[in-house]
Amino acid sequence: MRWTIPNILTVMRLLAAPGIALVFVVFERPVADWLAVFLFVLAALTDYVDGRLARAWQQESDFGRMLDPIADKAMVIIALSVIVGLSGINPLILVPVSFILLREVFVSGLREFLGAKAGRLRVTWLAKWKTFAQMIAIPVLFIAGVLEYDKRQGQLWHSFWFHDWAAWIAGNTGLILIWLAGLLTVLTGWDYLQKAMPFLRDRKR
Repeated sequence: MRWTIPNILTVMRLLAAPGIALVFVVFERPVADWLAVFLFVLAALTDYVDGRLARAWQQESDFGRMLDPIADKAMVIIALSVIVGLSGINPLILVPVSFILLREVFVSGLREFLGAKAGRLRVTWLAKWKTFAQMIAIPVLFIAGVLEYDKRQGQLWHSFWFHDWAAWIAGNTGLILIWLAGLLTVLTGWDYLQKAMPFLRDRKR
């Protein structure tokens, strides 16, 4: 494995994934919330940058292809788990998150079972839109959570008129995006299953 810049960025993104949760162990809220937003956004940006650099500099590698989806899934799963915990198990968040987590585990297991044949399950534009919706929904939900926390704690700036509007907009935007991501997640999971079915049928003896 060569330590190219794209591979280093991918490893950093993988290491940032648990950091999104661990900041809540080390720091108090709301500092931890803002650090989680920073880590997630930074990791999401590296996801875009490392692929572009690998292709532009012809530094694509098997290590990068293996680790990239693992880092992406770890980042999303850990971030969503933290959000569910901070929301107090809000059903409006828990339901779409449950489907997202189910799909991630299902597709990962499907690809592992198919082995080399999994290369034929190419990423679709629908899957890319699903990822985009997740990457926007997660930081927005973090921000909505910290605004709500400030309100409950009676922070000084909560008295300003724009605080309630900002909390309302962030909260509802986050819910719409996470439900959209959940819907796209179900559709892409079904699409992958349909494409994998020819490889899953038992051969006649």
